[in-house]
Amino acid sequence: MWRRGANFEGDTANFIETEQLFETEEFKFSFLQARGSIPILWEQIVDLSYKPHLRVISHEETPKIVDRHFHDLMQRYGEVVALDLTDKHGEEGQLSAAYAAEMQNQQNVRYVAFDFHHYCGSSNFDNLKILYDKISEDFEKQRYFLIDRQGKVLEEQRGLFRANCIDSLDRTNVTQCYLAQKSLNLQLQRIGVLTSSECISMFEEEYGKFRILWAEQGDEISLEYAGTHALKGDLVRYGKQTLTGMIKDGVSALSRYYLNNFHDGLRQAIFISDALDLISGHYNVSRNVPSPFRSNNFEPLTYLPVASALIIGGLTATTLTLQQAGRNTHHYVSSVLCAGITAGVMAIVKANGRHFCSRPRLCGLL
Repeated sequence: MWRRGANFEGDTANFIETEQLFETEEFKFSFLQARGSIPILWEQIVDLSYKPHLRVISHEETPKIVDRHFHDLMQRYGEVVALDLTDKHGEEGQLSAAYAAEMQNQQNVRYVAFDFHHYCGSSNFDNLKILYDKISEDFEKQRYFLIDRQGKVLEEQRGLFRANCIDSLDRTNVTQCYLAQKSLNLQLQRIGVLTSSECISMFEEEYGKFRILWAEQGDEISLEYAGTHALKGDLVRYGKQTLTGMIKDGVSALSRYYLNNFHDGLRQAIFISDALDLISGHYNVSRNVPSPFRSNNFEPLTYLPVASALIIGGLTATTLTLQQAGRNTHHYVSSVLCAGITAGVMAIVKANGRHFCSRPRLCGLL
């Protein structure tokens, strides 16, 4: 979470083009979609919170950044429809509002906001039809790519749907799977495999293979960016949330929390942030300056296990003494003292949350 949004060239922190290929003996079909970070300046720095705070960075270059990003997309793909799947309340809502405000200046890009959590929650996958109804004309206009066995181009895709949520992982994958299914229906109807009233979801075996394909694709992208399997995978695999899926999502969510706070900073330091700062000259090596990787100064991260032990021990001691607090004043005072120490340690850890997290060393906190 050290790199979010876009840089000044309009390139986003993550951007993935997904191509769905379908081939028969006579024809080859292709359907392209893209996902990527919201292309404005914003940050989300880990600080031990489960959901780190989002902050939109106000900058005079923001309109140009958005222009550069979508100009590049239109040069490559043609017409672009931007699907914003973020929440419309809280900090996500503030980020979404900032994005929507910038998109008002994009005359050649259609911006469609769809609060995925509001409409679909954790299981109402069919409510994506509400989104599709908004974009159906654009979808049918953009079509897909089609060539025959002789290599003759029979159809060209005339644009691109660019989707995003916050991480552009879980909600985005569910939405892209839905659009890919719609495209596959059109393709199968085009060559006469399906009638105009039929769709692939009517054929259980084939539909199951399609859903597994998209679920595994979502897992691969999520493993690359977040280190865990995608959340909401059951919505893609089965069209509904299952108990097993909810347990897996819980485990993945906890794993993401650990990786975000105590692992990803070091990984970015080695492969991205610090390496780029060093190569580009943003950080200058000097014999007179001690290495930030071998600092003898206070390192909060090394004290986190001690702080955690104190918190757990304090909570345990507080609980035990509270059970006996009614017997005499001594136990009551001990409970208050343990609770106070525990609260103090927790306050210190919370106040220094950013420093307790794994982070790049050369670029400092953003």
